[in-house]
Amino acid sequence: MLLPILKLVRYKNLLLIILTQVLIKYALFEPFGIAITLSDFGFFLLCFSTVCIAAAGNIINDVYDMETDRINRQEKQVLGRNISEKKALTAYIVLTILGVGIGFYLSNLIGRPGFSAIFIIISALLYLYATYLKNVLIIGNLVISSLVAMVIIIMGLFDLLPAITPANKLTQSIIFSILLDYSLFAFLINWLREMIKDQQDMNGDYNSGRNSLTISLGKERTNKFIFLIGLIPLILILFYIYDYLFENIYAVLYALLLIVAPLLYFLIQLLLAKTKRQFSSLSDILKVIMLTGLLSIGLYQFILL
Repeated sequence: MLLPILKLVRYKNLLLIILTQVLIKYALFEPFGIAITLSDFGFFLLCFSTVCIAAAGNIINDVYDMETDRINRQEKQVLGRNISEKKALTAYIVLTILGVGIGFYLSNLIGRPGFSAIFIIISALLYLYATYLKNVLIIGNLVISSLVAMVIIIMGLFDLLPAITPANKLTQSIIFSILLDYSLFAFLINWLREMIKDQQDMNGDYNSGRNSLTISLGKERTNKFIFLIGLIPLILILFYIYDYLFENIYAVLYALLLIVAPLLYFLIQLLLAKTKRQFSSLSDILKVIMLTGLLSIGLYQFILL
């Protein structure tokens, strides 16, 4: 029973969230000795809250995707086979209450009660995405990608921002700008993956009456659009390497071999992709790029110190 539950909440994505926030806290914030707000326990609560809300979002998305998943990924479908819809909805409610409740407690703990609205808005957007926004051309993909970026930004809002003083403002702003760079990276890579998933799921989306770029433009034109969007992170990463990492040969090699090279390979294969299997492979490549990109957070203590 445990494996179906883990699959339902998409445990691999949740582990990536945990890894990202741990790297930010202990491989970016701590080595530079910058002023922070959250204790280790406070950080644990923020991470746990984020994971609860993300897991709840994955569950409600699957609940409203049951019919489509029967066509797109019947062999991998958990809901309705291993776990009932009623139990899934109960888990969604419990996880949402936990996530938002802890977020409310943390917001008051750091003296920013208004920040509790962040958790409410994120939970509401995940529900709206599952029930409506995913059917809205482009908007749905942009919304879910923005929420992925928030996993990174929220660390700055809760750990850095409340600790800013006139004396440390410059240092805090530099670290915060690094977080914003990574949030943009996560946003763009996830947006590419969402569009690839639309290519992969065309049949199920069409039969369920859902709109997507693939249905609107066709696979070939959508591939070209994704290619153009894919050039944006490629150009930005190359600029970042030249502007910030150029003096550290190991950081340059890491970025070129583990981020730029896979992204170039993705773009080349994208122009040739036609089948569901090919799009599935492209999605896996983007997962690797996301992982290696986020793991590079741990390099900054060696680059800047």
